[in-house]
Amino acid sequence: MTYSVPPTRREAIGRQLRSEIVTGRLPPGMVIKDGQLAQRLGVSITPVREAIAQLIAEGLVDVAPNRVRRVAVVTTKNAVELNDVMGVLACAGVEWGIDNLTDEHLDRLRTRLVEFEEALSRKDMTVAYAAGADFSTIMILASGNRELQTHVDLTVTRTQRTLALQHDDRMWTVWVEGYRAVLALLERDERPAAVERYREIYRQVRELLLATDADTGD
Repeated sequence: MTYSVPPTRREAIGRQLRSEIVTGRLPPGMVIKDGQLAQRLGVSITPVREAIAQLIAEGLVDVAPNRVRRVAVVTTKNAVELNDVMGVLACAGVEWGIDNLTDEHLDRLRTRLVEFEEALSRKDMTVAYAAGADFSTIMILASGNRELQTHVDLTVTRTQRTLALQHDDRMWTVWVEGYRAVLALLERDERPAAVERYREIYRQVRELLLATDADTGD
């Protein structure tokens, strides 16, 4: 039997606020007020402030010159730049880890892909985000480079938020089809091709972000 360490109050509050920002319950530009959040969550103000400090470090909350804190606004430029950075980090991890994947890893990838697709079908975005991120994480962790995974973790939440704010099913189609293709290539032991197909996901997302921006005229 394994046991996980319960999160601290700061960590628990951080997870809650992070989820609310990603899903849009706390919308872009909303002013963050410590006292109101503490009252709503039923906690003291200190762990709320600590959690917000972490969200600032993650780029989910911005601090204005007058010290007012707001949920960060995502522009198309931000989204494209974030996708490019995430692509560099994640693709490096997948390339480094791909030759270390075992049958057990492939079983886990299959499980996460099923969870990802089922969650999307029932609009359970919390589970979808987690399963989708885990699909990549399995391959990245196989590289043995946990420092790289740490940097990916700092970027993945903002990437998920970008997807959530797009409200474009085509974006999810890119990921689903991409993951399916990567897994199929791995099952045929075509590992270099799997890496290239994984890279293609980020290229397609980039093109879709730019196309969406052109369609809306932003």
